[in-house]
Amino acid sequence: MESKIIKTMRWYGDTDVLSLTDLKQAGVSGIVTALHHIPVGEVWSIEEIRKTQQKIENLGMKWEVVESLPVHENIKKKAGNYKQLITNYIESLKNLASLYIKVITYNFMPILDWVRTDHHFKNTEGAEVLKYDPIKFRVFDLFLLKRPNAKNDYSEAQFLEAEEKYNSSSKEELKILSKSVMLGLPGSTVDFTEQDLLHQLEGYSEITDDDLRENLIYFLSEICPAVEDLGIKMAIHPDDPPFSVLGLPRVVSKASDLEYIFKNVASKANGLSYCTGSLGAQPDNDLIEIFKTHKERVYFLHLRNVSKKEDGVFMESDHLTGDVPMKKIMQLILEHTNSCKRSIPMRPDHGYLHSLEKEKPYYAGYSFIGRLKGLAELTGLELGLNKE
Repeated sequence: MESKIIKTMRWYGDTDVLSLTDLKQAGVSGIVTALHHIPVGEVWSIEEIRKTQQKIENLGMKWEVVESLPVHENIKKKAGNYKQLITNYIESLKNLASLYIKVITYNFMPILDWVRTDHHFKNTEGAEVLKYDPIKFRVFDLFLLKRPNAKNDYSEAQFLEAEEKYNSSSKEELKILSKSVMLGLPGSTVDFTEQDLLHQLEGYSEITDDDLRENLIYFLSEICPAVEDLGIKMAIHPDDPPFSVLGLPRVVSKASDLEYIFKNVASKANGLSYCTGSLGAQPDNDLIEIFKTHKERVYFLHLRNVSKKEDGVFMESDHLTGDVPMKKIMQLILEHTNSCKRSIPMRPDHGYLHSLEKEKPYYAGYSFIGRLKGLAELTGLELGLNKE
């Protein structure tokens, strides 16, 4: 079988530790990026899009996927100037389409783009990986952030467990925990502050899962007519982690969430960024069934693996080993892409931070060697399955 998987890597623009030349030498043909320097909600002009596109094309690569065209919080809350912000969003889509950039990833997670409690947890080989520990997260929520009424979200046993962990932690450990949770948005060099986070949380105090879900449907219903005309494919990224944090609503975490989104906005322009790590961190998700059910709507692939524990802890594992059945998933992807003769961009999502690179200021999860290792493993798996 001839592969239809387009191998890409994420690039954070001119402020990235890695240059486009570095990525070119890694053998990727496509770049996944965004205009991180443009404030959320403002229009991406043709001129600004073209500047980034030309940098990529001058090295013989292609800007395959936008990750992400961020959705403003007012749209998620359906508040304030949300109608103007949707108009701006559509204008950005038009400008991207005019330059033939037509796969757009976005998410609908309130405030925080993703959350981990540890950015430098050492695995058994000594490499540093991303990890989520629910006890440590409760320590942050209850005793560091001190979110109002946070105690109501936890059982008495969970509170006492977190209190014990807080009392036994050093000031340095607590400082690292706080910094890890309040990491800035991808592409940003500015982290959240406790005051800013608490202020933003107030804006979601009256918004339930049902409210956020309906706001997502409204947003998609507003943009999809233009998206269809432009030939664009929207690829929503699942929640990460795929459950509520800080009392915030979650609406793209489970298979039932995806069913609801695609049922209520039937347009084929309304699609999925199939992230095996984010979906795989939710024990109830059957990744095989999710792909089989929604494969026609999968427009972007994030392939990574996680290891989960019964206590709710999960962490990054090797791309081919962990709780995600990567071999079976890759087989399904190859069967689908070859049978329908269409290509899907893929990137190895996240990667270990190896000791050789631990002093480099990478954005968490985006080391070079770790991602190259993942790309090599996934490519080897793909070639082996094709040979079979």
